[in-house]
Amino acid sequence: MNLGPFEIVIILVVVLVIFGPKNLPKLGAAFGKTVKNVREGMEGDDEDKKDENVEDVVATDAPAAESTGETGEDTVFCTKCGTANPADSAFCKKCGAPLE
Repeated sequence: MNLGPFEIVIILVVVLVIFGPKNLPKLGAAFGKTVKNVREGMEGDDEDKKDENVEDVVATDAPAAESTGETGEDTVFCTKCGTANPADSAFCKKCGAPLE
């Protein structure tokens, strides 16, 4: 984009006329928040946190199921929450989702 000083001044005047001098700080703040959110989204921190949370849930549920003696051939795991259920159950005892 080859913008000279004259073109930049014209753009600024048009923005000032459209939004008014009172709304320019609000517009700038909203633009800044948007840029910050886009940068955070591009970094991928949310995906890493979700992966860590899934590993924590799996690690905490597995020992609890083993300690209650609900593992083995007579156990069905819920596909939604991962809870161990008796094989003859039609619905998950924790979340209520239908079992396959």
